[in-house]
Amino acid sequence: MVSDLKPTVAVVILNWNGRKYLEQFLPSVLTYSAGASLVVADNASTDDSISFLQANYPSVSIIPFAENYGFCEGYNKALRQIKADYFVLLNSDIEVTPHWLEPLLSLMEADPGIAACQPKIKSFFRRNLFEYAGAGGGFIDYLGYPFCRGRLFETIEEDTGQYNDTLPVFWATGACMFVRAKAYQEAGGLEPTFFAHMEEIDLCWRLQRRGYSIMYCGASEVYHVGGGTLPKSSARKTYLNFRNGLAMLYKNTAPDQTAKILTIRIILDWVAAFKFLASGDFKDMQAVFAAHGAVWRSRKYFQKQKKKLSFTERKLNGRYNRSIVLDYFIRRKKIFAALHIPNGTSLPA
Repeated sequence: MVSDLKPTVAVVILNWNGRKYLEQFLPSVLTYSAGASLVVADNASTDDSISFLQANYPSVSIIPFAENYGFCEGYNKALRQIKADYFVLLNSDIEVTPHWLEPLLSLMEADPGIAACQPKIKSFFRRNLFEYAGAGGGFIDYLGYPFCRGRLFETIEEDTGQYNDTLPVFWATGACMFVRAKAYQEAGGLEPTFFAHMEEIDLCWRLQRRGYSIMYCGASEVYHVGGGTLPKSSARKTYLNFRNGLAMLYKNTAPDQTAKILTIRIILDWVAAFKFLASGDFKDMQAVFAAHGAVWRSRKYFQKQKKKLSFTERKLNGRYNRSIVLDYFIRRKKIFAALHIPNGTSLPA
């Protein structure tokens, strides 16, 4: 098949015991990604993922690991072995659609200042709704709480074409991130200590500090199952989200803002912990405090990472200077439009 994709694009799926997703979704990726190379990096799966690929998809390159490096270091190790102009970090539980790559590539090619972008992410099971991980583009409030157009906490919007645009955002989802290889490597890739969760937000924050922009492209659309590795109700997931969220703030906030922002965030995390307790989720409560302890023990490492960043005066796209927690739970603003955030908003770093 003749390809219209002139730069080299590598679609890279990180797999861990995901044979069922590979069997279900690889056909759409192969069918609709003409011109791109397809690589599966395997995090020491104990199922038959590799033998299945070898038997059924000999054209797919396989990078096998001897141990499970998690999402972050797994991708870092894999991408260091791949030569391409662009990488697409694609979850194994994503169904792509016809011509999904072309709008993303065209957007990136038109502006070398764009480091990464994402398509519209919709639910595989409820196909008229946005999907939790990415939806219509990622934003973040001043306390480090991420949210999306189309998804505020547990409120998921129906796709009525309201996010068919293209605009700068704060972060692009790691479920389907189209990223410039040079920018990815220059920024040091994904934070290896995170293992999984919040890693794409941390990366996009660092990329913006390097002067790049992050984009959402509503002309491309994919469908995501979600929760394929860790279920939504998982103490392990709670731990990773709270640990990585706090560590990300510690690393990336400007030095003169760090103490104030961390203090407020820690208090809100404690509120969340006691809410877990009141709901009978004792393991989730424990996970919050364990996460805080882990960040404290690793503070010297994160201080070292912070020193690598430039905190010169710069505007960051997609940063919300209010509290999304207060807006959602107290002011009852349940959808993105109620926040009245102008398109392409840039707020102080």
